[in-house]
Amino acid sequence: MVNNAPVIGVVNVSDRASAGVYEDVPGKACVALLREWLATAFEVDYRVVPDEREAIEAELRRMADVAGCCLVVTTGGTGPAPRDVTPEATAAVCGKLMPGFGELMRAASLRHVPTAILSRQTAGIRGRTLIVNLPGRPKAIRENLEAVFPAIPYCIDLIGGPRLETNESVMKVFRPKP
Repeated sequence: MVNNAPVIGVVNVSDRASAGVYEDVPGKACVALLREWLATAFEVDYRVVPDEREAIEAELRRMADVAGCCLVVTTGGTGPAPRDVTPEATAAVCGKLMPGFGELMRAASLRHVPTAILSRQTAGIRGRTLIVNLPGRPKAIRENLEAVFPAIPYCIDLIGGPRLETNESVMKVFRPKP
């Protein structure tokens, strides 16, 4: 952390974007949402990795253990295709899984597309880092993150992370009253 600003990791999981075949639109869309919603100044640790479990696991561990990210958001690799392994990588590096995140994201997506049941987003905790898997399309990233974000700052509070405040006019979060 520089200037005590929290660090948020964003990992786009994509064979083609990591090879430079096309621009990393999903990861950039995710950063834009976080900048829109968060009032707390934060740094972004940003990476694009291929759909390879070992590479994803290594990046998640680095962001949590070395970079000290309080939140890591992944985009892509959550479908049923053979190379979609982001949920497996997340489960492998987390000490606790948070299945409610995936349940809520799929429920939110079902309002838009019947294929939401094919998505395998999940979330988990590694030390003081919350890791959340999102789909790989910008529209779906917004729909899914919008559904779960109201609980994210409080979850980070509970695991000993920094206090994240939001721009209340665009994103209201829940914290119990003392």
